[in-house]
Amino acid sequence: MPVGTQKSRYRLPGDSTVTESASVTDSVTTARSEHSADVIVVGAGPAGSATAYHLAKSGLDVLLLEKTAFPREKVCGDGLTPRATKQLVAMGIDISEEAGWLRNKGLRIIGGGSRLQLDWPELASYPDYGLVRKRDDFDEQLARQAQKAGARLYERCNVGAPIVHELTGHITGVHAKLGDEKTPVTFHAPLVVAADGNSTRLSLAMGLHRREDRPMGVAVRTYFTSPRHDDDYLESWLELWDRRGAQDRLLPGYGWIFGMGDGTSNVGLGILNSSSAFRELDWREILKAWCASMPEDWGYTPENMTGPIRGAALPMAFNRQPHYTKGLLLVGDAGGLVNPFNGEGIAYAMESGAIAAEVIVQAHARATYAQRELALQRYPKILKDTYGGYYSLGRAFVKLIGNPKVMKVATQRGLTHPLLMRFTLKMLANLTDPTGGDAMDRIINGLSKVAPKA
Repeated sequence: MPVGTQKSRYRLPGDSTVTESASVTDSVTTARSEHSADVIVVGAGPAGSATAYHLAKSGLDVLLLEKTAFPREKVCGDGLTPRATKQLVAMGIDISEEAGWLRNKGLRIIGGGSRLQLDWPELASYPDYGLVRKRDDFDEQLARQAQKAGARLYERCNVGAPIVHELTGHITGVHAKLGDEKTPVTFHAPLVVAADGNSTRLSLAMGLHRREDRPMGVAVRTYFTSPRHDDDYLESWLELWDRRGAQDRLLPGYGWIFGMGDGTSNVGLGILNSSSAFRELDWREILKAWCASMPEDWGYTPENMTGPIRGAALPMAFNRQPHYTKGLLLVGDAGGLVNPFNGEGIAYAMESGAIAAEVIVQAHARATYAQRELALQRYPKILKDTYGGYYSLGRAFVKLIGNPKVMKVATQRGLTHPLLMRFTLKMLANLTDPTGGDAMDRIINGLSKVAPKA
């Protein structure tokens, strides 16, 4: 592990052990320097890697700690909207087809006996295409890009308890176990970023618990060998039925089919906890039943399944707050940044990472502890200004579609109105130009602005 010079570090109130502008080689041992930095980022998913990349590009010394080793699998639809594509471009990722990325033109929506194909909107703020890539490969590319920028990545680094300053309660590092041998190690930094996903043990250890008044979703998916692997539209099915009882129930959620371009399709479903059936249903069985209803020549049959059905939680609409407290910043799923309208998480994970990095860089340049804290307190405010109103609208949307009657009417009537569905696509995917834009953009932006930013 390379040993560098520790950049400007600052002391917490009452801390006499950390000096300002100290060289690692002058003040501490070589072993300590390998495990100290300006910022520790826990978790090398899209949120953590984006945070580490932008911090390192700005010249800060960053430790990026990942509990597993790459490549590693994550449950995801593998489909990226133009919002996520923009963040990949900002990180300098090669998103060409030659580099293995499959582009998509938009969204195909099926439901209520109708089928509507919508291109991604043409906007000044976002590209007019999305991408598809498997998460094991996708996450590793982002982590390696953060490494290239200068972040120091530790794989097989299982982070445990935070190190907390006894006088201030601020986090000043983490305890971890390294490698297959589980060697105990302590990492030190005046700021720590929790990018450790929905479970976010680090946030829980710092007293930040999930808000029960925020929606939660679950996604389950698998892969099939299929002739539909090269579809250049993401496909969303708005009707998911529970047909176990005497009367069929329409469930609040959607199914997806995303061609991977490699001979397989990612087939899955996302369900919201606004349904009374959320806890009682076996979603893997629902997925199996849905696949069994597909045309046989699509290949979504058990013998064509290339992996097990896996599931994961989708923490939505700021379900863990505050996003900054006592030296800890939350990004991505750890802060509940999944979009409640459509279950998209990668774009918001990467965006929140970029926002957190910018705030940290500005705070790092402040001369005093009080000024740095003032700068860091901007982070939750920026998140609320950016997403708060939109997420409030999303929470209202979740409650509405939790009513089967509303869901049925929306599915059967909405798809017969292409103009309405283009508006819906912009709304659900959060794809508008913030200034200017068309009438749809102005309506959506206006609604988001006046909605409560809770």
